[in-house]
Amino acid sequence: MGVISANPIGEAGGPRRAAFDAAFQGAAGAFSESAAIALLGVGVSTLPCPRFEDVFDAVASGKVACGIVPVENTLAGTVHPVIDLLVARDLSIVGETVLRISHALIGTTEATLDGVRRVLSHPVALQQCTSFFAGRPDVEAVPVFDTAGAVDMVMRSGDPADAAIAGAHSAAVYGARVLATGLEDDAANFTRFVRVVPRFAEPIPADAAGTVKTTLVFTVANRPGALLDCLRPFADRGIDLAKLESRPLRGSPFEYAFLVDLVGDTTDTDVGAALAELAVLTRTVRVLGSYESDSAGVTRDAAC
Repeated sequence: MGVISANPIGEAGGPRRAAFDAAFQGAAGAFSESAAIALLGVGVSTLPCPRFEDVFDAVASGKVACGIVPVENTLAGTVHPVIDLLVARDLSIVGETVLRISHALIGTTEATLDGVRRVLSHPVALQQCTSFFAGRPDVEAVPVFDTAGAVDMVMRSGDPADAAIAGAHSAAVYGARVLATGLEDDAANFTRFVRVVPRFAEPIPADAAGTVKTTLVFTVANRPGALLDCLRPFADRGIDLAKLESRPLRGSPFEYAFLVDLVGDTTDTDVGAALAELAVLTRTVRVLGSYESDSAGVTRDAAC
């Protein structure tokens, strides 16, 4: 994952190699680390970061070759802090993976399911396991910053009455015990992760075996019909827009940037023509990347 173009000159005057293959938000054993393994392989070296901003900073500085960040979940929706960073920062998307999110109850080696009284986890994970808590009114849900980090906290406390909701794989990371699995209310729980790199550090994949997706962001004048005009170039050419997301523009009250996922490559004739037309209709437009879509992710039974 090796040499990258950001800050390319090392002390000896040659290319500088990143200290880690990938950065992710959360503690060791987090779902984002599983996404890094899915994208880059079992031997990937990873850098856990406390905040999404730290992931983007690590990529921009050259400390890591890439960042792995979640952009949407089928139950919780868009991960807005990441979308805002994609809009604000000058990085490129070069890949994606979709993981099934299955939650387990994890405690100390002495813990039992009936003895648990406090359950720590990320707020979104707690919200995805409401049936578990509904059947146990004497169990307190405690929100913390991260699922895997919750397992670490439980093991550090050593209290068998404490447990965490996280991926079952994180139990092995911290020497913990899996007390129950399949806590999620809905089995159709998937998260889409993308891989970001310094802008233009990697070429658009020319040999993608599956569907290629392109992500772009644009801003428009605040006038009636502006967004409709911007979408028409894609509709006229039959280009599938997989997602359209609006985010507030900082410093411009009640104005928005629009993030679009479309099916197709920027090298496609129709996509290129639509983007050229879009450039005339918008204030700004920036392609964040074209990359192979993980369209098989929702049918793959990932153990994470």
